[in-house]
Amino acid sequence: MKMDSHAAPMASAGLGKARVSKLIAGAAACFALGFGVPAAAQTQTVRIGAIYPLSGALASTGAEIKAAVELAVDIVNNPHPELKGLPLAEGSGLPNLGGAKLEVVFGDSQGKPEVGLADAQRLIQQEKVVALTGAYQSAVTKTASRVAEQAGIPYLNGESSSPDLTDRKYKWFFRTSPTDDTFIENMMQFLDGIKQVPTEKIAVVYENTDFGVNTYKALDKFAKQYKRKIVANIAYTAGSASVTSEVQKLADAKPDVAIFASYTSDAMLFVRTMREAKYAPPVFLANDAGFIDSRFVQEVGQQVQGVLTRDVWSNDIATSKPILKTINDLYKAKTGKELNGNNARSLQGVLVLADAINRAGSTKPEAIRDALKKTDLSEAQIAMPWSGVKFDETGQNSKGAGLILQMTSAGYQTVWPTNYNKDKSLPALPFAWK
Repeated sequence: MKMDSHAAPMASAGLGKARVSKLIAGAAACFALGFGVPAAAQTQTVRIGAIYPLSGALASTGAEIKAAVELAVDIVNNPHPELKGLPLAEGSGLPNLGGAKLEVVFGDSQGKPEVGLADAQRLIQQEKVVALTGAYQSAVTKTASRVAEQAGIPYLNGESSSPDLTDRKYKWFFRTSPTDDTFIENMMQFLDGIKQVPTEKIAVVYENTDFGVNTYKALDKFAKQYKRKIVANIAYTAGSASVTSEVQKLADAKPDVAIFASYTSDAMLFVRTMREAKYAPPVFLANDAGFIDSRFVQEVGQQVQGVLTRDVWSNDIATSKPILKTINDLYKAKTGKELNGNNARSLQGVLVLADAINRAGSTKPEAIRDALKKTDLSEAQIAMPWSGVKFDETGQNSKGAGLILQMTSAGYQTVWPTNYNKDKSLPALPFAWK
């Protein structure tokens, strides 16, 4: 076999041909990843940045998401034969990049858009990440992804739901989660099936950032399509110390259905304030977020038996699908908690991003973006109860779907779509305080 000009001097120095070939292959892999030293001299890693609220009012949510992201990294980096069918799970690292390990560098947005923006700049410019993920809150995702777009860095969002994030004609932004347009239409479809109580009059209570505002916009759109009337439009300042006046407006409106868009601390404050006022809407329906956070469930869950929420994850569905149950068991072993719709989506987002980086066979931004655009994962290849992941021309996953859950003594149970509803006595209505 003829050796090239680099191999010949090494062979003459006493190295065997096989050893020479390995050294050349190792060096080539290192340089492809952006390293300037041989593989034997350092561990190959591919760094991505993850921005979440790790401190502040949403720290509990951020901590759970961080644990889910770390689980996704473990699934990629270490063999998990029990997750057969999930891309990268059965092997070790990124095979198309010489077995390189995935590394996540976290940024703490503190729940503030301007801090998330600074995090994105730091992660790209100083930490040299090849892609970004996060940032849970739509308002933070909006600013952080703007930085990524300007820098030409792929941004994979796993959990923000504001529709306008994928309406911006960005070239570098991709989202695996369904949007509020999907979720709100799901709510209207669910309400169409309720016969126990009227569902025509709707009140919307929402925090005044991107998440809440876009929830209201979607409700205004789909309520009309489904022949329902919004009788109260109640916006409030996120993180308010009191919501007494908002609860009074809600009670005065006498809606059939009250729909809330709130993060954890606000959701808990509304529950406590309504309970003290002895007011309960006949149908209490949440747009996910704070109402599924484990802190909310632990601290006020027993008081809100019967509250409904949209979601994308349910443990009763997970128990019926082996791969979902296994992933939930791994998360529970790590944290002592069950997965929920917030953190399960984040885990899935990182798995999709890692799969794209591996298929790209490169850490170059353009190659990763092209691989994301070509993503086409089936239901059997993902860790969510969706039909798969495939991005449309806006970067939005066209195969995501929503669920409606109801709080019971056993936790949240799926009530819609009806084929997932194992307990035909649910939903139990009207809502009442326990």
